Amino acid sequence: MQTTNTKMGKLVLIRHHESEWNKLGKWTGLTDVHLTLYGFEESEEMGKQIEDICFDCAFASMQVRSIETLASILTICKADPKLPVEHVAALNERDYGDYTGKNKWEMEKILGEEKFNELRRGWDYPVPHGETLKMVYERAVPFFLERVLPILREGKNVLVVSHGNTIRTLIKYIENVSDADVARIEMPFGGILIYDLDADGHIVHKEMRMVASTVNA
Repeated sequence: MQTTNTKMGKLVLIRHHESEWNKLGKWTGLTDVHLTLYGFEESEEMGKQIEDICFDCAFASMQVRSIETLASILTICKADPKLPVEHVAALNERDYGDYTGKNKWEMEKILGEEKFNELRRGWDYPVPHGETLKMVYERAVPFFLERVLPILREGKNVLVVSHGNTIRTLIKYIENVSDADVARIEMPFGGILIYDLDADGHIVHKEMRMVASTVNA
């Protein structure tokens, strides 16, 4: 646990920027697709937003859009070229199962607004052959507690680049959001969350920095 004379490091959470399938309005999930040119450009803009933070390590998912976003950020924010970077499956996006590759706005018409919103934002809404948000939480939060939090307790700053749903689960834990209220959590493209946490990984202070973005998430 944190000692009384050790200051916690800062945690920075960033969602990958626009991918080729985001641009098409498709549910991507575990499908590996690259950033668009716009996504690369905006990732560099996010790097400019955190030039004032000196990172001690960084984590990203195993998926290329997350890896490309992190790489673009690090070229701009003047990180040490020897900065430890790790890619981990626990930070991968939610598996959309049978919905993978389907246009989300067309699916809204098919499912109806209520079911569509439950599917996108609900806590434990079933996804055929895929993951609920609860299932993502059960892999992402233990990783955060076991790997990231100990580094923060050492007073080191950590950058995490992941995916919308995965970051939503981390926010749920950090901000003590109830299952019922999880639908209100949003992590927009271009959004940068900067947290000061206590020794248990819960919120002490939060700052949101934004890059202007026209992407419809």
